[in-house]
Amino acid sequence: MSINPLEYQPGGDKKNSEFFDEYRMKIYERRQSSGVDDLLNTMRGIVVQVEQGDALPYLHELYLMGPYRYTASFWNTTHKVYVLTSEPEFPRLFVLEPLEKDYEDEITMYNRLYPLSSQKPNARYIGEIFSTKDVAETQKTLESHNIRFNYHHETKNPFFTESHFAFTFPSDFTCNRVGYTQVEIDDFDALNLGTPFELDASVVDSLNQVVEFAEAEKLDSLILGVDHLATRILAGEREDAILEFLTMSNHYFWGAYNISAMNSSTNVTRNGYVDDDKKSPAKVFTANNTPSFVNSFENLPMPTEDFVRNYGRRLHHVAYEVVDGNHRAGEKNVDYVVNTLKDKGIPFLAHVVGECLDEPNLKQIFSKHSDYSILITEYVERCHGYEGFFTKSNVAALTEAAGKDERYEHGHVFD
Repeated sequence: MSINPLEYQPGGDKKNSEFFDEYRMKIYERRQSSGVDDLLNTMRGIVVQVEQGDALPYLHELYLMGPYRYTASFWNTTHKVYVLTSEPEFPRLFVLEPLEKDYEDEITMYNRLYPLSSQKPNARYIGEIFSTKDVAETQKTLESHNIRFNYHHETKNPFFTESHFAFTFPSDFTCNRVGYTQVEIDDFDALNLGTPFELDASVVDSLNQVVEFAEAEKLDSLILGVDHLATRILAGEREDAILEFLTMSNHYFWGAYNISAMNSSTNVTRNGYVDDDKKSPAKVFTANNTPSFVNSFENLPMPTEDFVRNYGRRLHHVAYEVVDGNHRAGEKNVDYVVNTLKDKGIPFLAHVVGECLDEPNLKQIFSKHSDYSILITEYVERCHGYEGFFTKSNVAALTEAAGKDERYEHGHVFD
């Protein structure tokens, strides 16, 4: 293990409570003593659900905007399951699509609680899948740590209960799940995902046209794997959400940074077993510094809190790393990628932020929310070997831009 969490000192200027620091260390110690750290390995899957009828257009969007390509598809009693692959060592992407337009389960109910997510009641980022040496032992151990797992009678979609995955209940703090499997992620027969089916020839041809475009424009060689996954949570649940994820994973707490201009903080956990975050992406937790009703005294910006009030606790964006370098004289690769995607009709929030001159730095940008997954796509270029996931000025600009796009008018409250 390249990082020992018991010795690592988190970075950042966001002060955590004594409670957080005490239990963070206790969680690390218990993971080691209970065998969780020995059982878990890397993140092998990322799971997203879309509305019935949205899977194929979402696949086209994924093909254009990132490195994922179709590998296989299955159907079970409630859903179609599409599997996409980028590099072999990077997580697979599982896209779930209900078979019926009026399908309802716990995901539908969560989404309908919030005004802007209720418009797509089945569209949601589900969670991650970690590889483990022994899934039964992992579940048994984590259940002894009061982590709840889904059983057959508790959810309708057999992907969560009858495939060779063990999935937790949606988190009370993030509404995300964590799954575990000891099966090789590409062994679809062993995974028991359902009955295989082939894409129509016209769909394959259409997807291949996107591949040809990406290759011709060099997008396929510039956009790498998933760099990090960012969840937005309520102000008062920041520490609990992070501690819960540390309990369920083999991540360590990398650091927490105040973004004063947006009255929020950005908090990062990473997998200490990998030499490249794309092999097991970092998890980012963003929260307001004060709850909305307290903020009414100061009227500071609160786009992160507003997002949760409007969409619910959920993943906000998926970030792809872009190869560092110059595409043309004076144009960084991320600028070229974004301009190329804009020409194909992909909308972005504001402009690329950050500078890449002679010193290590970072350039980043957010797309608008996907019409299919509700997720934002971020592109990040680390210039000259920059270490880290953001700069404070970049995060402030990105958060502000996203906040303007995520507003909801309700009576006399504009949030």
